[in-house]
Amino acid sequence: MRLVNVGVASINSTVGRVISNTDRVLELAAKMAAEGVTVACFPEQVLGGYAQEDLVQWRGFVDAQWRALERVAAETAHNAMVLVLGVTVAHRGHLYNCAAVVHAGKIVGLVPKEKLPTYNVFYELRTLSPGLPYMRAEAHGVPLGDLVFDCDFGTFAVEVCEDIWSPDGPMRRRCYAGAELVLNVSASPFRTGVMGTRREMLATRSGDNQCALVYANLVGANDGLIFDGGGFVFSNGRPLLETPRFVQGFQSSTVDLDRTQRLRTESTTWRMDALAHRQAVNDREIPRIALTEATPDRSKLLYPVPANGSFFLPSTQTAPSAKHSFCEDMLDALSLGIGDYFEKTGAFKGIGIALSGGRDSLLTLLIAHRYLERRLAALSEAERHEKMSSLLHAFYMPSRFSSEQTQGAAAKIAAELGAQFMIVPIEEAFGREEEVARTMLGGENPTEITRQNIQARLRGQRMWNWSNTSGFLFLQTGNMSEKAMGYTTIGGDLEGALAILANVPKTVVIYLLEHLLETRGFEGIRACFEAPAGPELAANQKGEDELMPFRALDACFHLYAAEKMNPSEIVSVLDVMFPDDPAGVHNAWVQKFVRLFTQSIYKWVQSPLSLHVGNLDLERERALQLPVVESTEWTRA
Repeated sequence: MRLVNVGVASINSTVGRVISNTDRVLELAAKMAAEGVTVACFPEQVLGGYAQEDLVQWRGFVDAQWRALERVAAETAHNAMVLVLGVTVAHRGHLYNCAAVVHAGKIVGLVPKEKLPTYNVFYELRTLSPGLPYMRAEAHGVPLGDLVFDCDFGTFAVEVCEDIWSPDGPMRRRCYAGAELVLNVSASPFRTGVMGTRREMLATRSGDNQCALVYANLVGANDGLIFDGGGFVFSNGRPLLETPRFVQGFQSSTVDLDRTQRLRTESTTWRMDALAHRQAVNDREIPRIALTEATPDRSKLLYPVPANGSFFLPSTQTAPSAKHSFCEDMLDALSLGIGDYFEKTGAFKGIGIALSGGRDSLLTLLIAHRYLERRLAALSEAERHEKMSSLLHAFYMPSRFSSEQTQGAAAKIAAELGAQFMIVPIEEAFGREEEVARTMLGGENPTEITRQNIQARLRGQRMWNWSNTSGFLFLQTGNMSEKAMGYTTIGGDLEGALAILANVPKTVVIYLLEHLLETRGFEGIRACFEAPAGPELAANQKGEDELMPFRALDACFHLYAAEKMNPSEIVSVLDVMFPDDPAGVHNAWVQKFVRLFTQSIYKWVQSPLSLHVGNLDLERERALQLPVVESTEWTRA
């Protein structure tokens, strides 16, 4: 046996907070060394934070990261553990997103990321340069390029995040060059359903390349990106370790590199592919870096045995239901997004919500409470209740159209959560603004839509006035489905400093509330469900009557914005999905959706910063880049 203890660390770093980020790395490194870790793997860009975007154009910021890396090397020189961590490196007019290898007080190598993504939420090629196969260079006197590392326990390679998502990434040629252990430093954002994909992909890479694989992911939120953390260790495709998500910390696992060598020897496919690769590159060699000092003593490491004591029987652990996993992941991600925005900006004293008693604002309040509940968990019940009331404020602002049901639901959920609750009517101000609008129109009555928007704008203005003076974070509560259709008011319910549900479809909002009712039993949710979903800006107003059934709306959004289907194609899909609907209604819904979606782009590009939780997010700056001025004429050509 050739045993190696690998540590997987998830760290919650903040962009630009280089000193504090380095402190966290060193704190966890000390704990890992004390537990006998041989190689410690930290996340991508952990020293400078991720995503750095145009901040890397400040040379002082990049230089600060190098000084931080030198500090890591100096302060870990007393132990023999190898550290692998992410850092930005400047070299001859280029900036590289690197995995740095640190050992025995020295920075021994820098390996740049090769696959720089520019899709979805990523823009790395805007400022960064990719590493190249067989690259050889030096930065700050340290080897920089396509490297493998030899040490007393064997040969290992390092890589950065996206490099592992391509089957033709650098892992393959580095394993053919002799790397038995591959360590991937990652900052992979949360997306719904990502864990299954991530787990399967990593297992496949480990198996295909016949290597031991370590994956460490960043945790925490920066701007709208949420990183769920967690990590994995695989031995030639076999799972050995999966670390907790949404929390900072580390775990370790022992791998047997002799197993890797044995399986390579046994696998004729791997050996033939390796020979074919060497022929294709004319036996070109990847530069090798030798770690001249000893790594930690491994004589007391134990072979990794199954927890259930059997190499043949399946695990006895029971997996949670798909609904439970989906809902808890989404709620954890959104609460982490709120919490890190609130704490890392350092600009706010508490959190405030315009609580209508409807589904969206109710869920937003519950997510904010979820964050604060965890933050205050160490306090006594009395202290927690007092602190919760001081940090979480909700305002119900009724007009003549507000119902007793929604007011009751708002009051009930606020009481259950311990949030401070206040009723602030807008009816008098609504009447005054109607009259002012009438005067400005020369005696003409404002339209029905204008009368509805007046109410929404009064609420938004009052929340901003309160936020300006109180210093509280004003959360925007609208969902993605209604945002996509322009069923929002600029200056009204589209207002806020951070949009929590802006990328959460309405059907998912309802699904999450049902889950919270089942698992937490909040009576405020039950009361909310007793009233039909609608903005209550007019008499008997129902969202589905004015738009379309939410199930169809969300289907239209996915098929048009994500699958990029033509309207006629969407109609044919709806015919299959919802065969019991009246004839012709699907065509009417699709035409309505496409028209309102296109006309409403100007609205949603003005909306607040939003939390990204899906593969398709409704934000022009980072996900769906559509022209504000466009026509749907192409759908008829």
